[in-house]
Amino acid sequence: MQRVCVRDRDSERVEMVIFTSVEFQCLIPPCNFNIASSLSALPCRNFFPARVNYCNGQLIKHRQCRLRGILNNSRCRTRIFTSDMVREAGERIEDDSLLSEDLTGDSLDNKQVSNVPPKLQERDFTDTPYVPVYVMLPLGTINMECELVDPDELMNQLRTLKSVNVDGVMVDCWWGIVEANVPQQYNWSGYKMLFQMVHSLKLKLQVVMSFHECGGNVGDDVYIPLPQWIIEIGRKNPDIFFTDREGRRNHECLTWGIDKERVLRGRTAVEVYFDYMRSFRVEFDEFFEDGVISEIEIGLGPCGELRYPSYPAKHGWRYSGIGEFQCYDKYLMKSLEKAAEVRGHAFWGRGPDNAGSYNDKPHETRFFCDGGDYDSYYGRFFLNWYSRVLVDHGDRVLALANLAFEGTPVAAKLSGIHWWYKTASHAAELTAGFYNPCNRDGYAPIASMLKKHEAALNFTCVELRTLDQYEDFPEALADPEGLVWQVLNAAWDVSIPVASENALPCYDREGYNKILENAKPFNDPDGRHLSAFTYLRLSPDLMERCNFIEFERFVRRMHGEAISDLDELCQNKDTGNLADNM
Repeated sequence: MQRVCVRDRDSERVEMVIFTSVEFQCLIPPCNFNIASSLSALPCRNFFPARVNYCNGQLIKHRQCRLRGILNNSRCRTRIFTSDMVREAGERIEDDSLLSEDLTGDSLDNKQVSNVPPKLQERDFTDTPYVPVYVMLPLGTINMECELVDPDELMNQLRTLKSVNVDGVMVDCWWGIVEANVPQQYNWSGYKMLFQMVHSLKLKLQVVMSFHECGGNVGDDVYIPLPQWIIEIGRKNPDIFFTDREGRRNHECLTWGIDKERVLRGRTAVEVYFDYMRSFRVEFDEFFEDGVISEIEIGLGPCGELRYPSYPAKHGWRYSGIGEFQCYDKYLMKSLEKAAEVRGHAFWGRGPDNAGSYNDKPHETRFFCDGGDYDSYYGRFFLNWYSRVLVDHGDRVLALANLAFEGTPVAAKLSGIHWWYKTASHAAELTAGFYNPCNRDGYAPIASMLKKHEAALNFTCVELRTLDQYEDFPEALADPEGLVWQVLNAAWDVSIPVASENALPCYDREGYNKILENAKPFNDPDGRHLSAFTYLRLSPDLMERCNFIEFERFVRRMHGEAISDLDELCQNKDTGNLADNM
């Protein structure tokens, strides 16, 4: 090992460590070595394998590893493996590089060292299974008067999507727009015009029954509240909303505690949802009969996801806080007290008093720290109850959805809560209702519930890489790749369709390649793959020429088509918005 000093681009003196190939191999741990817990002991800070297996000191499976800025001594050879060079089943592409000069002592003081990444290595997806690609429409496609906003511009954009063989689009049908003022009076006018436009282009529709508020979350650029008549009820009875330990109400959606309580002008919450879905089915019968509507996604919580609103930005939450439990409305507390009495420990009928606040870290609380109360007798009782309420809510609403949409596939969406995944408690998942600590599979019960209703699972964050999360937020101990793999397998184990979408905007090839890897796992013996992918979302940025050409390339690979490299095409085209030229 050598220590050398080099000059960076700002001529600042930087000390670097150089490992020979023999010394570097010493960094590779033996079998059963817990690399996550021993990360801080590694000399190279940028070495962070997301999912690795070692046997007898040799790398046998390596899904992600990058080494940045490591210099090679000219007398030895260092092999650098990147995530795109190493394949799922052990297939490996190597980049053996040598520096021509002897790097010793302070001889590099006046030299610049550039970090030139190797050419991106990609899988060939030609003749792989066809995965349909949908594009999510903007949140404000329909305004508060249920009118279609700028139909001419939207038609141009839809034609552009059709030109690259996108299969269809996804749209939110907002409860707060359609049933805005009076119970059971529905206005679908803007959606009718939109659906006719989509039908005319022979595109398919994924429709979301959006029983939640829009606004205040990442990516929300419009504000669509819950129906006004619901808000009026909430002023008199604020316990219809989820509530945290401090008594703060969350107006994103209704608490699951009123699923069977007749507090909404004589109806229960699930009856309100069913009436809305039934009205939609009757109103758009022709689009169901013609097969234009390919799937209905049922909103089951905040952002349409089956989870508690445990990390609301409006209450001060910031990434990567653990969030807070949301069970302190009187209806859920009554349910908890009853469960504690049935268990024979009435004093357990309360929420944890040592679980911290929204922006705490697990080790800062006595409930989520290693060996904390989350794994005590009381903790296991509480978390079982808390997660069961989530599963029961999904069970009730999906049962009614199948009645309303008989013969049409339905789906439920789960959020990808990947921060603190590498800790024992998985605190952020626990507060969101996913009872998934390191010694328990919290997604299997949800998958079994979806199987009961033959519902598909739609999951997020398939474009995220664990290494990128580590580099940007090392303190969060996030593992989106590990989470995606766990959730996909939980669904595939019970043989339900799995669809997905990206969590954040994606325009680059590296992000698309990660989506493709998850959509079509390499050498899967059962040939499993995603049933569909929905791109988030249609925007002017996506329509920029180079971005859209890259998107077209992605669509073709998802469809299993042969492609040619489109980089030169992008460089030779004028920049601008493609839809403007359609």
